[in-house]
Amino acid sequence: MKASLKESIAGHAFLIAGAVIALYPFLSIMAQALSPAPGSTASGPTLENFESAWTRGGFSLSLFSSAFVALAVVAVTGFVAALAGYALSVLKVRWRGLIMAVLLIGLVLPSEARIIPLYDMMSSLGLLNTYWALILPQIASSFSLATFWMANYFGALPSSLAEASSLDGANSWQTLRHVYAPLGMSALATLSCLVFLYTWNEFMLALVLMPDDASVQTAPLSLSFFAGNERNTEPEVIAAAAVLVALPVVIAYAFLQRRFMSGLLEGAVKE
Repeated sequence: MKASLKESIAGHAFLIAGAVIALYPFLSIMAQALSPAPGSTASGPTLENFESAWTRGGFSLSLFSSAFVALAVVAVTGFVAALAGYALSVLKVRWRGLIMAVLLIGLVLPSEARIIPLYDMMSSLGLLNTYWALILPQIASSFSLATFWMANYFGALPSSLAEASSLDGANSWQTLRHVYAPLGMSALATLSCLVFLYTWNEFMLALVLMPDDASVQTAPLSLSFFAGNERNTEPEVIAAAAVLVALPVVIAYAFLQRRFMSGLLEGAVKE
């Protein structure tokens, strides 16, 4: 009994220490963002820095751009990955092994290796400094992981589901729509969270492919430009801008964490 109590205390202490380490950067930036900037008349915590960062940094446009790009990438990637995962795991299409091997290359190829070819391609298509310059590469880079994710999930489901659906007269599309898609919503929701976070935080592609048009720049890129201009003058305003950029992701995760964790654990035990 004493040993289990010690293990419980040690486990809780470890979790608390990990939580403190994880939360400290965000809390320190939040504290700096709420502190009065030089020249401010406020004597305590204030929201003046957030108002200043919002107006001077133009984050209304950049947050809209980030949301638009992220939601577009999530929608297209989720739909295509569900189709591809179903075809690879349930329909057992020809050349399945070769297709999976090609997708594996997409997982291991570093993003830095794609930058110059992507720039040349987007430049030749006239898509630089447009939403498409970020949406299309993000869909392509997320496709491999998303397809493996959905294929593994559908493959873990009992094969009798497809057989029973076929006996009832359903074709492949009807089986996906009425059987596999509803069962795969938890996995698809978790995948959507991951793709959304990855897309929202993407900086390098935005820096290379849309550096000149402020109206389509995403929030991380706008934050970088804003911090470069204000670093030596008002760090409190920069901290407020960083909070503004991170806050949508934090809020989204706070509301979706239960579904996110259930989706990660879904299929961990196969009966």
